[in-house]
Amino acid sequence: MSPDPGIATPRASLNAGSRATGWWVELPNILTVTRLVLAGALIVLLSLWRYPKLDGAFTPPTTVMLWSAGLFSLGALTDLLDGLLARRWGVISKFGRIMDPFADKLLVVGAFGLMAGPAFDCALPSGKSLQVSGVLPWMAIVILSRELLVTTIRTVLEARGIDFSASLSGKAKMVVQCGCVIGVFLILSFANPMPGMAARAVIDVLVWTAVIVTALSVVPYALRAIQVSAATP
Repeated sequence: MSPDPGIATPRASLNAGSRATGWWVELPNILTVTRLVLAGALIVLLSLWRYPKLDGAFTPPTTVMLWSAGLFSLGALTDLLDGLLARRWGVISKFGRIMDPFADKLLVVGAFGLMAGPAFDCALPSGKSLQVSGVLPWMAIVILSRELLVTTIRTVLEARGIDFSASLSGKAKMVVQCGCVIGVFLILSFANPMPGMAARAVIDVLVWTAVIVTALSVVPYALRAIQVSAATP
């Protein structure tokens, strides 16, 4: 009988498959390092930049936002490729198991953290301020808290020799988060995000969807952890 896919299984019982050989088997780790570099470049870019004032002479910050969307998109692409290649070639390394999730968190949490920060806090003609990215500080905290909780659960269980790889909900969460970040950057590249504008409504839908999906994605991990705890001494 095959193991229940909803319950984590000991690593010893997992079939690693044939292991590829050759210099190119380091490509998954190279992609992980590349993602770290891209995430760092995105963080530096948005840390040194401020969204322009929304006044009568407003011009969308097309260049900066397109660069941000490009850096993030390339980072997300490396995440897709390195995991796929590592599994296909049977070259999942200790470096990859540690640095791959770290690179993911740096890219995604870093993007949401910056989008909730002063770079996107724009002064309106009325004197009020608007977080043009749609990401409020508490939303970034929700996303960070989810990542910390799941990482803690995985660390505890894998220290006991139990594989706790990402579930379907975790992968769906990553897709939604990446779609949100890229979508917001692209919208801000060309459109005015003032209240009442169509761009404002689309940004809010993207961000709220990402936050809700992120929060709900914790549930399957928590249930798996409870099942494993009950099934193992």
